[in-house]
Amino acid sequence: MLKRQNNRKTREGVVISDKMDKTIVVSVERLTKHPRYTRTIKKTAKFKVHDQENQAKAGDKVRIIETRPLSKEKRWRLVEVIK
Repeated sequence: MLKRQNNRKTREGVVISDKMDKTIVVSVERLTKHPRYTRTIKKTAKFKVHDQENQAKAGDKVRIIETRPLSKEKRWRLVEVIK
């Protein structure tokens, strides 16, 4: 039997919007070096995340996981609310 490998990406971020039904917007920050000046800079990415029970509220810290496309822009699913 073949064992399926789990290679889904996970991210941690802060909920910045919970106004949609079963959808939250999560802001994920990462640190990178500037290519020329080598200074560390923050880059921010926003993800639309599926939240089945509407449990996450704005300001919560959450963990999300990559999943199949659920809509035009939703490709992430809520795993847990860290707070």
